[in-house]
Amino acid sequence: MLKLLADENFDNTIIRGLLRRDPDIDIVRVQDVGLSGKDDPTILQWASQEGRVLLTHDVATITRYAYDRVRQGQLMPGVIEVNVDAAIGRVIEDALLVIECRLEGELDGQIQYLPL
Repeated sequence: MLKLLADENFDNTIIRGLLRRDPDIDIVRVQDVGLSGKDDPTILQWASQEGRVLLTHDVATITRYAYDRVRQGQLMPGVIEVNVDAAIGRVIEDALLVIECRLEGELDGQIQYLPL
């Protein structure tokens, strides 16, 4: 199962829904690990050091920084970008599918978009 880091502005309703469905999901929030207010490259660096896939709604900048890491040969354990307008129930179902069916390292260097 993937280990996750939820971006600072990630919808907590989705996080709570994921944990209700599977309390064993290993997810921490940026706020929980002292990264509140940090820039995207810093968050991606921390996620890489910890082997955590980043959950985010930020399609504007995270994508660019994530691919920059890949181009520079740096570790990038993956990003799951969630459309802010998507139905929460659908996002939870799709996220569970990705989280539970992917092995650690399987999203390295990739960006997954939800809903599927």
